[in-house]
Amino acid sequence: MQVSITGRHVNVTDNIKAHVEEKLERCLGMFPRIETAHVVLDQEKHDNVAEVVVQAASHIRITSVERSENLYDAIDRAIEHTERQMRKQRDKVQDYHK
Repeated sequence: MQVSITGRHVNVTDNIKAHVEEKLERCLGMFPRIETAHVVLDQEKHDNVAEVVVQAASHIRITSVERSENLYDAIDRAIEHTERQMRKQRDKVQDYHK
């Protein structure tokens, strides 16, 4: 899985990069068909925004956006939301083929 991290109005430090990559590997590592994951971190007034865009095989594209006062909390929630969406997509495909 190819991971790219972009920061808008936020300096992306090595700690943030390590946290994002670890969380992505732990949560989305069980889906072998994921090709790319793009994480966009943004700061708007008092909120930090984390947007995760996952591109997988078979033209599957999943996007999730989460806001929080804490950047790490926003990242965690966005990745967990993406994981739920990927599970739902996988279950749809598996149920269809049974």
